[in-house]
Amino acid sequence: MASLKDLKLRINSVKSTQKITKAMKMVAASKLRRAQEAAEAARPYAARMEQVLAALAAGVPASDANPKLLSGTGRDQVHLLVVATAERGLCGGFNSSITRLARQKIQSLIAEGKEVKILCVGRKGRDALRRDYARLIIETIEVHGGIRKQGFEIARKIAERTFELFEAGQFDVATVFYSRFKSAIQQFPTAQQIIPASLPDVAEVGNGPDLKGAIFTFEPDEEEILAALLPRNVAVQIYRALLENAASEEGSRMSAMDNATRNAGDMINRLTLTYNRTRQAAITKELIEIISGAEAL
Repeated sequence: MASLKDLKLRINSVKSTQKITKAMKMVAASKLRRAQEAAEAARPYAARMEQVLAALAAGVPASDANPKLLSGTGRDQVHLLVVATAERGLCGGFNSSITRLARQKIQSLIAEGKEVKILCVGRKGRDALRRDYARLIIETIEVHGGIRKQGFEIARKIAERTFELFEAGQFDVATVFYSRFKSAIQQFPTAQQIIPASLPDVAEVGNGPDLKGAIFTFEPDEEEILAALLPRNVAVQIYRALLENAASEEGSRMSAMDNATRNAGDMINRLTLTYNRTRQAAITKELIEIISGAEAL
């Protein structure tokens, strides 16, 4: 049985840990609101961008003249997985859920005889995947200071690096993995194909405003507009994924630190009870020894 001094040290240690987890919970809660607002604000723009591209693509004949970002290379052999995770831990299952989905995709692609390459965004994803797939990781892009500090530039950097690999013929299909934010306790790991562009159906695009039979003409033509908008769409979709990740990370961290604070409180209560019982047993033992000694005299 631990001594009274050891129990006292453990209680003080757990109390110090509880203060840290409580402070981290409060910081995450303050960051969560801003991150959630940014993620929710980016959704309509990204969705509308896809609708515009889908409407443009519907007017372009299927030919070799289509932009490569829309039609792809015509093959499905080499896959690039852009795995976006956090730079830090202590955020519950946020990082592990994304890497788990990426692992499942990697295993299914390898089982089909496909070649897989991994572009990691964030250190935690790299650390988790390199244990089994170190040979598949071609590069890691670290998001120093968070997406809120770097803004759209980090998404542009990731998109440009992806374009370089695509133009060099390094892959045929690119998919980004991230965590879609729903609430502080619910985040869903998501995989979204970005090259070639995965656009909504034309039927879904038709749900827009009533044009009263008006017909649009484009200047320049649809192919030139697509060639200009498709690279930006890739950067926009990556930026949305990073914003969703930022909100999911803070929500997951807030929940994890809240649970850690509660667990620390329960542990303090148990240790305090054990301390009091041990102290009472020591006092009772001393009283018995005193009484026994007095009776012996």
